[in-house]
Amino acid sequence: MMTAELFEALGRYQLATDTYKSVPRDHPSFTAAEMGRAEALRRSDRTDAAAEVLEQLSQSHPELAMVHVAAGDLYRQLEKFDQATAAYDRALEQYSSDAEEQWFVHYARAICHERLGQWEKAEYDFRRALELNPEQPQVLNYLGYSLVEKRINLDEYSK
Repeated sequence: MMTAELFEALGRYQLATDTYKSVPRDHPSFTAAEMGRAEALRRSDRTDAAAEVLEQLSQSHPELAMVHVAAGDLYRQLEKFDQATAAYDRALEQYSSDAEEQWFVHYARAICHERLGQWEKAEYDFRRALELNPEQPQVLNYLGYSLVEKRINLDEYSK
């Protein structure tokens, strides 16, 4: 893992990818290695291959929210908002309680909903993100600007 991370830090993404891939499936670091491999592939502009790694990992380890979040983030970056939303949905299903770290998943899913023209769903997720992490500047900024653009609830934050 350290060698692969070093290769990745040096921008040697193919060597990093190959090294991550050498971790056996039954090794305790397999999931981390596959996440690293997906990131190295993404950074080398092999986004289809990165998506395939994350899809396979999400099928073999469906209980790991972080895998679904990584897939959602990749799809969101690629502007495949339907696929990103589905991945974020699967991630949120894996949380057993309202953990604060879920704020980012709601925020990212809200962006996807907004880009898909699904404002009601987007607003729900922005507000849910704020419930989990009040005063979060990224969420406040995106929600605030969206409300101004849509000319709705303009008096909400003027207090």
